[in-house]
This record gives sequence, C-alpha cells and structure tokens, in this order.
Amino acid sequence: MNGLIKKLFVDKTDNIFLQFFRFIFVGGTAFLIDFFIYFALVEFVHLNYLISAAIAFFISVLANYYLSTSWVFNQSQIENRAIEFNLFLAISFVGLIFTEILLYIFTDMCSINYLWSKIIASILVLFWNFSARRVMFYGKKI
Repeated sequence: MNGLIKKLFVDKTDNIFLQFFRFIFVGGTAFLIDFFIYFALVEFVHLNYLISAAIAFFISVLANYYLSTSWVFNQSQIENRAIEFNLFLAISFVGLIFTEILLYIFTDMCSINYLWSKIIASILVLFWNFSARRVMFYGKKI
C-alpha cells in the first residue's frame, strides 16, 4: 500500500495515468478555489456570473500553476520559468474562453443554474487543459 501511495503522491513520473490522477487532484483543489470565489462574487458581491468566473479563474490559476509544475508535470522541458508561466497562462486563458462560452450557453440559452453550468463547463474544459499542458510543456502524446 505504501508503494502505491508513494507512486500516486510522491515519486516523479511521466506516466500519463499517474499524471492524470494528479491533474484531477490538483484540478479539484483549484476548482474548489475557483468555485467558491465564483459563488461568493455572484451571491455576496452581486457581480455578473461571467465577470465572477473570470476573476475566480485568475485567482485559482496561480494555485494550479504552482501545484501542476511542482507535482503533476514535474519534468518540464522548459527551463525558463517566465516562459513556462506565460505558456501556462496562455493555455489557461483558452480554457477560460471555452468556460465563458459554455457558461453563457448553459446559463443564458439553456436556463441551467449558474452553479451547475460552472460544474459542467469545468468538467468539459478539464480535458483541454490536461491535453494542452501535457503536449506543450512536456512533448508527450496524449
């Protein structure tokens, strides 16, 4: 059991299944940060749900970057951290665009509650984020 825990949480790896497990774990943490900030901005600050999504995104992406680069994809081929961070932001920004479009479609066009829309959009965009980061940063195939 200790060997499995060590493989899942400690050892460096380029195994796609272990990376995807860690990506889901880190993504879940970032999602919780994103989701609760999103909820608070809509419910308590009374910001528009699309503006709230963008603000929550930028806050959660910082936590996601740190955890992703130090733990999930810890074998980057990019040595310059500034370039790596900018690429990470670019991939995340595309994910934000997808999220905003999906939120609008689900919330305004399909009349789904903004919180459920956020959950559905986040699940769909997860696959873009994982694939793009794995290929761009690490030269790995999907």
